[in-house]
Amino acid sequence: MSDAQAFIDNLVKTNDVVLFMKGTSRMPMCGFSGTVVKILDHVGVDFQDVNVLANEDVRQGIKDYSNWPTIPQLYVKGEFIGGCDIIREMFETGELKQVLSEAGVPLQA
Repeated sequence: MSDAQAFIDNLVKTNDVVLFMKGTSRMPMCGFSGTVVKILDHVGVDFQDVNVLANEDVRQGIKDYSNWPTIPQLYVKGEFIGGCDIIREMFETGELKQVLSEAGVPLQA
């Protein structure tokens, strides 16, 4: 396991919700990342954001880790949930809140 893979593995296993994205939650650097941040904020979940633009090893490493080619990527309790389209669809159907609740992730009112 590379240093980047170990870093990623540690992050997803020690944080309830992790979003690997372009930019930060305060300043997304792409529309897809911004959309997922808005959804997570709307749902009321605290999450750890990881700016893949800050480290090329992490940017490639997360794609290898998940075997998923695109960013953003959302993890809940160590499990890969999906990218922007999947998260948007889960949000619209109510499935995202259900996944978070079932994982025991606290949601703010």
